[in-house]
Amino acid sequence: MHANTRQHPPVSIPADLESAQAKLIYLSLSLQDDSETRTVDDLCCNLNVDKGAALSILGTLRERGYVERRDGRYHVLESA
Repeated sequence: MHANTRQHPPVSIPADLESAQAKLIYLSLSLQDDSETRTVDDLCCNLNVDKGAALSILGTLRERGYVERRDGRYHVLESA
């Protein structure tokens, strides 16, 4: 029997993301469904990332145009 798993298209992580935590956060956001948008607290809890580090990384991802924040939740931008 196979486990019930979701299939996701391949994710291309931007080449200018160097830290493992930045790549992890980007990948986590990329694999979410629209109904599963993440708050910074969700990311910290699910990925075991310090909140200060997560906020810094998310700020960088926003500045580079990879993610946006809407209503306190983070989403990967389509053009990213």
